[in-house]
Amino acid sequence: MKTILKVLKRTYRKVLQSIAFYPVVIAILSILLAIITVKLDSSEITQVLKEKIPFLLIEDYETARSMLSTFIGGILSLTVFSFTMVMVVLNQASSNFSPRLLPGLISNKRHQLILAFYIGTLLYCTIVLISLGAYGIKTSALGLSTMLAAFASLVCIGLFVYFIHSISSAIHIHNIIDGIYEHCENYLNKELEKDQGSKVGLQLVDTDGWIVLNASKTGYFRGFDPDLMNDDLKDKDNQIEIIPYLNEHIWQGSPVIKVRESLTDTEKENLIFCLTISSDRHESDKGIGGMIKLMEIAVKAMSPGINDPGTAIDAVTKLGSLLALFMQFPKISSEPFDQQNLIIIKNHVPAKELMRVLIQPIRLYAKHDSTVMYELVNALTFISKHQNLSQEDADAVLLELKAIEDGVERNVENEYDKRVLLNLFDK
Repeated sequence: MKTILKVLKRTYRKVLQSIAFYPVVIAILSILLAIITVKLDSSEITQVLKEKIPFLLIEDYETARSMLSTFIGGILSLTVFSFTMVMVVLNQASSNFSPRLLPGLISNKRHQLILAFYIGTLLYCTIVLISLGAYGIKTSALGLSTMLAAFASLVCIGLFVYFIHSISSAIHIHNIIDGIYEHCENYLNKELEKDQGSKVGLQLVDTDGWIVLNASKTGYFRGFDPDLMNDDLKDKDNQIEIIPYLNEHIWQGSPVIKVRESLTDTEKENLIFCLTISSDRHESDKGIGGMIKLMEIAVKAMSPGINDPGTAIDAVTKLGSLLALFMQFPKISSEPFDQQNLIIIKNHVPAKELMRVLIQPIRLYAKHDSTVMYELVNALTFISKHQNLSQEDADAVLLELKAIEDGVERNVENEYDKRVLLNLFDK
């Protein structure tokens, strides 16, 4: 049962992120609506409507057939063109910015809903046209169904104009960066609120002598789901430490869980089963996933083929703000599970690791560009002076600033630019 629950949760997340989710749902609803309206065309409700609004209900067979055929051809063209636009946008984003941005663009719900409405209207018109042919020329035309098809086609034209505007805006790199920043900021603020509620911040946990459980496979740590634990584990007076931080890469056989009290083999297997490990580094924006995307945008912008310092500067400033927010988390947090005696301890990303994963690549790729280095130094200086920063985190940031200072002295050739940058370290 636990295995089925885990598979269902994973499938649910994948389905929601799929570009086919909304089209499939709306297509099914459109087919049902077409069947219902075709049945209603022979009901008393339609006869009353014909008397009230005769100018909207078409009774001529040839007129209805011609209109439906035109709707199908036109909407089919809009659908093909819209999908082509999506492919062009995805190709441009992959070439100019980062391939890791593609899932975010594909999962845009507005674009999915527009394409879904196209497909739904196309199916609706097709079914009504088939019904019209089945009834034959001797019967009265499907006035209600044809009227709804006409209204839906007009909506499709309006959605097409909006789609062109939206897809054109979506490819602008500043909109992409702002979207990633807002998503990460909202996630971090929510997590900080949780930490200030039931979670307890810790600096050190003595786990000497605890039982160590190792990872069953290699991948990226996506989380620990306590709901998948067996009931006897939930009821125990115990402490469980989750060693890796969110999105950390772990190797098969490496330590991932520490448990204070002894466990049976079945309970150990159950705890390992509660871990979610993915082979895709960019499957989720949780943790530092969104900040990694900003780092990759900055690095790609500084590549010789792109050479766009403005984009790199924008990404660096947003990354600095998120890092300052992220470093407000305690090094370790503990939380009782479901108000019981079971305590779950989780580790957050240490500042030293954040500098290695997020800042070092930018430092290496932008070391010759004084404008990007200027913003990077300012961002780290801002972080180092944050009031909620622990001494350990501050030391890690200062160590990275020292590395940047050494790089500036070696790699910036212009003496004036070098002096300007070195003066920043004296502030």
